[in-house]
Amino acid sequence: MFARVFSAIALLTTVSMSAEAQSGPPSKVTFTGGRGNISNTVAIPANAAVVWTSGTVPSVADTSAPADSRARYGDTKTQAVSVLKAIEARLKEHGLGMKDVVYLRAYLVPDKEKGGTIDTMGWNEAYGQFFNNATNPVKPARSTVGVLALVNAAWLVEVEAFAVFPPQ
Repeated sequence: MFARVFSAIALLTTVSMSAEAQSGPPSKVTFTGGRGNISNTVAIPANAAVVWTSGTVPSVADTSAPADSRARYGDTKTQAVSVLKAIEARLKEHGLGMKDVVYLRAYLVPDKEKGGTIDTMGWNEAYGQFFNNATNPVKPARSTVGVLALVNAAWLVEVEAFAVFPPQ
């Protein structure tokens, strides 16, 4: 008897899960789950047009600082704000904004001036200026990857962004 009930429950669960999986793509970008500032998943409608940025690196923050110095580009937060502003400008060229971003991949380098640790607090503070706030409540899916170095030894941040055009 128990085996039959268990088999029936397993069959119903499988049918239910299959029906959900076969429901098709969403009609609009849908952000789901997640804790804090990011979503666990983002579902994108079929045939949605997307924009992917290449890795974006910081702009010079202090032109008077030596070329390979941390002061020239700033700390992690300063660099991340610079990078996110650059991404915002790139998206604007396509008629998009940060509200259209569905995924970010950030590469962070340990900061020698912070004991050789990655400044995730600085990254998250910069991120919070652009996402999950009163101006832009969007919480993109996100990966933050610690790397040993970027191409320029003074860079602490590089970010790739993926945005989706809203339905017409």
